[in-house]
Amino acid sequence: MAKIEFDELMSVGIDIGKDTFHLVGFDPAGQRVLRKQIKRLALVATFEQLPRCIVGMEACLSAHFVSRTLRKMGFEPRIIPAIYVKPFNKGQKNDYNDAEAIAEAALRPNLKAVSEKTQDQLDLQALHRVRSRLVSRRTATINQIRAFLIEQGITVRKGLRALKNSFETILEERKDEISPRMRSILIGLYGDWMWMDDRIDRVSKEIEEISRTEENCLNVMTIPGIGPMISTAMVAAIGEGEAFERGRDFAAWVGLVPRQYSTGGRTILGRISKRGSRYLRMLFVQAAKVIMMRPHRWPDFSFGEWLARASERMHRNKAAIALANKLARMAWSILRHKTAFDAPRDEVAIGV
Repeated sequence: MAKIEFDELMSVGIDIGKDTFHLVGFDPAGQRVLRKQIKRLALVATFEQLPRCIVGMEACLSAHFVSRTLRKMGFEPRIIPAIYVKPFNKGQKNDYNDAEAIAEAALRPNLKAVSEKTQDQLDLQALHRVRSRLVSRRTATINQIRAFLIEQGITVRKGLRALKNSFETILEERKDEISPRMRSILIGLYGDWMWMDDRIDRVSKEIEEISRTEENCLNVMTIPGIGPMISTAMVAAIGEGEAFERGRDFAAWVGLVPRQYSTGGRTILGRISKRGSRYLRMLFVQAAKVIMMRPHRWPDFSFGEWLARASERMHRNKAAIALANKLARMAWSILRHKTAFDAPRDEVAIGV
């Protein structure tokens, strides 16, 4: 390739890999003037030779670290969701074509970029991911214990507490029916279960401690039904919510708005889109269901009359989703404007 005139560089797209990065850059005329593969450790040295410009990258594991590094150097990084890069991809998929598509997408003025996360946000997000994985593993372990017991002709009623309370009794009373090897296997699985319970409790307590010291979390937790889990998950995911212009945008990102397929002036709305953050959506729906279980407390909330009318005309599950959408909008508004909720906090709706 001929010598590159870096002074005319306008945007650079980075395809981030584990060990190597692929760079493609465009000048103001839209001509490709940079096409290069570099090692991860050569990132800073390479960009020191480039003029300050827009740098696009897909949202991935190390995108926030790369973004913070380039911002300190004076560049304008933009983290772009992969779904918005795909329309710009030309030809077959390879690293250079991906980088070129990212560079073109980064120049779109109306394209929504992902907010750059601080190290504190990444740490908090990691805690939530560890807890989620442990909960999933605990559920799998409990299901495996139940399956092995059923193979021995032993059934236990539903619920985590029922199995925990009856496990030792089952091993003692059914010792003639359970082989020594199966008994050893079940005891080992039960030990795994207890270990995961302890780890989940410790991670949960750490999250709760953070929520008590973070002002944004304290503000969000003034909403009925919202507790340490949702508040810290929100702060970890969106910071102060500056990436969204209104509460509906945040609810749409969480996936709590109807899926739309409208054409010819005809509006067609379906089930919720389920796009965006599945974890936050799950937490908001859980919080809504907690509130729905206690209708005698609804008059204590400013949205109690709305919820009572909605529950009369909607199926219970549909009303819970509508309430989750409302909680998400209110949570964004409080987070963005740094205010507290107008209703008193109720001990019954402690929240998720």
